[in-house]
Amino acid sequence: MKGKLQSCHSSKHLRSCFLAIVIRFGSNKRRKIPDRLGHFYVNISAGSSSGLLLQSLDFSMITSQLLACVAISVFCVLKASSLDTFVAAVYEHAVILPNATLTPVPRELALGLMSRNLDLLEGAITSAAKQGAHIIVTPEDGLYGWNFNRESIYPYLEDIPDPQVNWIPCNHPNRFGHTPVQERLSCLAKENSIYVVANIGDKKPCNASDPQCPSDGRYQYNTDVVFDSQGKLVARYHKQNLFLGEDQFNVPKEPEVVTFDTAFGRFGMFTCFDILFHDPAVTLVKDFHVDTILFPTAWMNVLPHLSAIEFHSAWAMGMKVNFLASNIHHPSKKMTGSGIYAPDSPRAFHYDMKTEKGKLLLSQLDSHPKHPVVVNWTSYASGIEAFSTSNKEFKGTVFFDEYTFLELRGVTGNYTVCQKDLCCHLSYKMSEKRADEVYALGAFDGLHTVEGSYHLQICTLLKCKTTSLHTCGHSVETASTRFEMFSLSGTFGTPYVFPEVLLSEIQLAPGEFQVLSDGRLLSLKPPSGPVLTVTLFGRVYEKDHTSNASSDFMAYTLTVMLIVITPILYSLSFQ
Repeated sequence: MKGKLQSCHSSKHLRSCFLAIVIRFGSNKRRKIPDRLGHFYVNISAGSSSGLLLQSLDFSMITSQLLACVAISVFCVLKASSLDTFVAAVYEHAVILPNATLTPVPRELALGLMSRNLDLLEGAITSAAKQGAHIIVTPEDGLYGWNFNRESIYPYLEDIPDPQVNWIPCNHPNRFGHTPVQERLSCLAKENSIYVVANIGDKKPCNASDPQCPSDGRYQYNTDVVFDSQGKLVARYHKQNLFLGEDQFNVPKEPEVVTFDTAFGRFGMFTCFDILFHDPAVTLVKDFHVDTILFPTAWMNVLPHLSAIEFHSAWAMGMKVNFLASNIHHPSKKMTGSGIYAPDSPRAFHYDMKTEKGKLLLSQLDSHPKHPVVVNWTSYASGIEAFSTSNKEFKGTVFFDEYTFLELRGVTGNYTVCQKDLCCHLSYKMSEKRADEVYALGAFDGLHTVEGSYHLQICTLLKCKTTSLHTCGHSVETASTRFEMFSLSGTFGTPYVFPEVLLSEIQLAPGEFQVLSDGRLLSLKPPSGPVLTVTLFGRVYEKDHTSNASSDFMAYTLTVMLIVITPILYSLSFQ
C-alpha cells in the first residue's frame, strides 16, 4: 500500500501513474505539419526517457490518451487520499544530555550534541520506514535535553519559518539562514519517504516596537515541527502551556491550533503539559475535527493517575481520537511510557524503568477512526440511589489533593462516596479479599494547585500502598489482588472524562473494559492482572483558576520556598 501511495501522490513518482503515455510537447523533435489540421509529430515515452517517434496521430487520439492519463492520475490521487489505514510509529528516545552548565556553549558544541541525538533518531526513522510506517513521532527535548536557562539554550535554537513558505530544507538548506537541524530532519523524511515529527527550539527576533519583546531581543519557543515524506516543512507548533522549569522558553501570544491534512487523515499536535488544558488540546478535536494527535513529550510519571501510558491512552478514549505519544526515556527522572492509542483501545505501548535503552513502536491505525457512541457521563450515576454502607469515610491525599475515601471491606460490594457535587458509585467483585492489601473508593471535586492550576472531578478505585488507610493515594506500582468485575460511574459536571485502568507493574488492559453510553466504566472480563487503579478522570476547564497554569505554579512554588527557607535562614543567623 505504501509503495502505491508514493507512486500516485508523490510528484517525483508521478510518471509511474502514466504507464501508457507521456506526451512531451516541448521536445525538439516535434514538428508541426501545416497541411493537415490536428496532425503533428509527438514524442511518446513509456516510463523511460527514450520514446517512440510516432507520426500522423489524429488529434482525437491524442485527446483520448490525455484524458486516459488524467483519469489514471485522478484515480491514483483519490485512492491515495482515501487510505483507510496507516502505520504509525513512535520512538521512546534515550536522549544524550549535555554537560550540566548554565553557561552558553559554542554553537559547534551544541550542534555536535544534537547530531549525536539525531544519529539515534535516524536509526529509528530508518527502521520505521523499512517496516512500512507512514509517520513517526519523536519526543520533546529529544535533541538536547532540558537542563537550560534562557541563555544556555540559545546555541541550540534555529529560526523555524512559517510552513506557508513552502520549504524543503533538504533541497534549499540556506534559504532561511543556517539551519542544519531542520535540513537533516527534512532529509531523513525525504530519503525515507516518511513523515517525521520532532521537537526543537525556535528563535524569533523582536525589538522595542513590540511591547512584549523580551529584554534580550528575541522570543524563544518550545517547538514541534513536521516534515512530510518529501521533506517539506508542513507544520510548526509553539508550546502553549509551559511546565515548571521551562523559563528558557516564551509562551506564544495566542494559543496556536495547528493541523495538517495527509492521505491518511487530519492531524493535530501539542506538547506534553498541554494535554491537561483546553487549548489547544480540546480545541483541536472539538472544533478542528482531527483524526490523530501527535504528542511529543518529556513526561515524568506520577502515580496513581498521571502515569504516561495510563493518562495518554485514557485521553485518546475520552476524546475519541488516535493518539501518538513519544516520551523521553530517562528512568532516573521517571521518564518512560510511550504508546500508539486508538479510541477503543491501546494498540502498542512501552513502559520500562529497568533499562536505559530506547524503544521503537509501530502499529496500524484507522485513518478516520469511527466515533463510538456518545457518552453521557452522568446519566447512570445520577439516576440511581446512593449505595448505603456502614463504612466510615476517611480523608486521603492523592498528589497533594484531599480525597474522600471509603475502604472496600468485602470480596464483593457496592459503594458510593461523594465530595461536593461529585458522587462516585462502584460495584465490584474480587477473586479473593487479601488480608495484606487494602483498596478504597475515592472522590475528588476541586481545584488542583500543584504543578499547575486546574479543576478536577475524579472517581477512583485504587490500591493503598500499605494496609494503613493513611497510605491510600500514595504511589504504588505492584498489586496482587485480582478483580472478577468492576463498574464505576460518577455524577460528573463535565463531558471531558478520561477512563483509566492500570494493572500491576504499570500495565494497561487493552480490550478488557469499555465505557457505556450512560457513563459507566465497565469491565468486559476479569482483568488480565492485579488492579492498581480504575479511574474516571474528569476535567472541568471552565472552573480553572487561571488559563496560565505555569505562572500560577511559579507563584505557588515561590511561596513554598519562602515558607521553607525563611526559618532556616533565621536559625542560621543565630548560630
